[in-house]
Amino acid sequence: MEAEENERNGIHTISTDEKTGIQALERIVPNKPMEPGKPERIEYEYERHGTTCLFGNWDVGRGGLVAPKLNETRTEEDFAENIDQVVATDPEAEWVFVCDNLNTHQSMTLVLLVAILCGIPLDGLGEKGKHGILKSQETRKAFLEDASHRIRFVYTPKHCSWLNQIEVWFSGLSRCVLRRGNFDSVETLKTRILDYITFYNQTAKPMNWKCSSLPKKQLNVHHL
Repeated sequence: MEAEENERNGIHTISTDEKTGIQALERIVPNKPMEPGKPERIEYEYERHGTTCLFGNWDVGRGGLVAPKLNETRTEEDFAENIDQVVATDPEAEWVFVCDNLNTHQSMTLVLLVAILCGIPLDGLGEKGKHGILKSQETRKAFLEDASHRIRFVYTPKHCSWLNQIEVWFSGLSRCVLRRGNFDSVETLKTRILDYITFYNQTAKPMNWKCSSLPKKQLNVHHL
């Protein structure tokens, strides 16, 4: 598998995306605890206390989340800052980021960041909307995908963001923390998420990722 080979060569493969609109919901009355033969019963009425957004970066080769970032917005500047924080954990290494085709994942801000980190002169990038690498989303994407760069991006096919492993981890977060949670503020919500990530990372392992919904001859589709 490519990610395992990258890891042996000191190249980090990171599956990255944002989980947006995570709500801090406080139940109106306490939940009813479990009884013999009955599960815990969750109060269905709640009060909203705001939302947050999690930038998740799953280490495909090693397992675990790297430099998670919680923020109220997910602008192109926020995403670029997230990538910068991840790279800073091993600043001289090579990095491969797997993400979907959201426009903020192919932005001018991200191109400028990658150019700076890779030592590429900024004066050769052109001008957004007019010419050069910065001209359009397509030209920026081509630059970010360039395999000769120390930091590069691999994009999932359009409408196939579910192929990105971070989505599997987000699903686990929802089941273990969010779905039955009770949060009296956004700060409480953030603390619970970060505590879960710290706990999860203690025993995290790479995913042995397979697809079971394809014909048999196409099974055993492991992670990137």
